[in-house]
Amino acid sequence: MARGPRLAKGAPRPRKAIQQMAPYSPPSAGRAGKLRLDFNENTVGCAPAVARFLRDRVTAEALSIYPEYTEARPALASFFRVAEDQLVLTNGTDEAIQVLVNTYINSGDEVVVLSPSYAMYKFYAQVAGAVVREVPYEDVNFAFPLDGVLEAITPATRAVLLANPNNPTGTGAGLDAIARILKRARRAAVLIDEAYFEFSGVSALPLLDSEPNLFISRTFSKIYGLAAMRMGCVLSQAENVYYLRKGQSPYSVNMLAALAAQAALAERSHLEQYVTEVLAARELMCVELEKMGIRYVPSQANFVLVRFGKRAREIRDRLREAGILVRDRSYELPGCVRVTVGTREQTRRFLAELREIW
Repeated sequence: MARGPRLAKGAPRPRKAIQQMAPYSPPSAGRAGKLRLDFNENTVGCAPAVARFLRDRVTAEALSIYPEYTEARPALASFFRVAEDQLVLTNGTDEAIQVLVNTYINSGDEVVVLSPSYAMYKFYAQVAGAVVREVPYEDVNFAFPLDGVLEAITPATRAVLLANPNNPTGTGAGLDAIARILKRARRAAVLIDEAYFEFSGVSALPLLDSEPNLFISRTFSKIYGLAAMRMGCVLSQAENVYYLRKGQSPYSVNMLAALAAQAALAERSHLEQYVTEVLAARELMCVELEKMGIRYVPSQANFVLVRFGKRAREIRDRLREAGILVRDRSYELPGCVRVTVGTREQTRRFLAELREIW
């Protein structure tokens, strides 16, 4: 049980599920002006046209009105090739997970997640009082543990929350594996978080119309360069979306986020160029790591999990001194550091500093 502060006499006692949770405190201060290879963000920023679009649309009057989604919702639905009633706008992927859990999970229900994976799956399941069944990666290269996931699903399972590709491993599952999970978990909501889809090319969207328990989340915090806006969405069949919207605050997505997403979708050439650059930089990083004799996990995302062993924290700290931020994951994967892949120029800078340290 996580130990919290002593409660004052007469103070309300938090729910047992909250008391038992470990707090989630991501390192998010002092990052300005540094090479940010720690949070898997877009390392060059959003398309300049997005910022111009926002400047043109933001007025004193516009900021005084509750947000309307009459432009953003059809724009996103058209982009993802779904009907408007198959789409829920969310405050980042975090709210997507929260709304799904709030809609389908009661206290005591079972929820299946991978371990390690994005912390918010377990976080929101625990807040709901769910029984979390964690499926570990058994393969040395973190191949998707399909058999483990299928075995973990029981008649009591009410949600399966998976990232594809997974964070922090960078590995993913194919459509056949996802289809088997959907079939096995017929009584559960299956969320496939596709935050890094653009770098893997694997999406469950072709299964949406035929699989009534499928939910897909997308984010604008990664490739689109809008992490500060907190914008995402959930895609599912219309009947599911009806209930998700019932369980969601009506104005959780702010006006600026909705406008920014709408504008970002129009800048497809910017996105395509960035994906091409990242994929080239990822190949460059892996080739040079091999030359240095440094092991890593082959990735389908815009980051690489690097095995620095006992020197992981030392290397993280020395890179930080050089103005380069990476994410130490030794607390759950001993000796591993996750490195975001940006441009080839940024990757060469990282590799040059690493050579000096290694």
